[in-house]
Amino acid sequence: MSERKPYPSDLSDEQWALIEPVITAWKAAHPSVSGHEGNHAMREIVNAIRYQGRTGVQWTYLPHDLPPKSATYYYFAKWRNDGTDQVIHDLLRWYLRESKGRKADPSLVVLDTQSVHAAAGVPATTTGKDVAKKVPGRKRGLAVDTFGLVIAAVVLAASAHENTAGTALLDRLAARTDGTVMKALADQGFKNTVIAHGAALGIDVEIVERNRTGKGFVPQPTRWIVEQTYGTLMLHRRLVRDYEHLPATSESRVYWAMTDVMSRRLIRAPAPSWRST
Repeated sequence: MSERKPYPSDLSDEQWALIEPVITAWKAAHPSVSGHEGNHAMREIVNAIRYQGRTGVQWTYLPHDLPPKSATYYYFAKWRNDGTDQVIHDLLRWYLRESKGRKADPSLVVLDTQSVHAAAGVPATTTGKDVAKKVPGRKRGLAVDTFGLVIAAVVLAASAHENTAGTALLDRLAARTDGTVMKALADQGFKNTVIAHGAALGIDVEIVERNRTGKGFVPQPTRWIVEQTYGTLMLHRRLVRDYEHLPATSESRVYWAMTDVMSRRLIRAPAPSWRST
């Protein structure tokens, strides 16, 4: 890695050690046809991805002492398309859960969605308007465990019904956790369609009712953790709006952001406050 002044988003040695085996194995499995090793260290490519996710800059605004857009986007897109970003994310999630004395995959998850504005230039064909929340853009759906760790993510047009997001999340949960998820908590935006779809997959979906008194905000036990996860993700400015042309890229941003969060927790590094973001 070239000598330069580090950015706050840079991987520490301990964080790099967590993901380096996956990156090294990927690199070995994808040799250049010409045999060229490339001009940029893989650690610096990851640092550039993390810098962009944390600061929200456009590809062409990456600092000159980080790898350029051409190299950074090449690997970002490759890892998005072949699932390497999710492999890294899931390995860290398994390590973190097991470090807390839990099994690698959870039996209980919480489902929720968040609608965010889309930036100018995002294709209209993949966006819409969430009428209830009056938000034009995209809808993120998350399934998280009781630690707030992301188990599955899906990105749709904001106009998509909660049922669409809910069934998509349940399908991904079933595919990615090998049937370990037995119960899912969801808010009242999800309807009977999600309950029935969960039942067909062997997942008991429970709709958690809101505060019946209607007086102020009352956190719902266990279900509130997904709101905390959304708040944590907002520290990564690339996620404050949806800037991505492809929904798959938006999903990849979620996995990279959570990889940052989990790697910090695994090495017990202090999380940066919102004042420093």
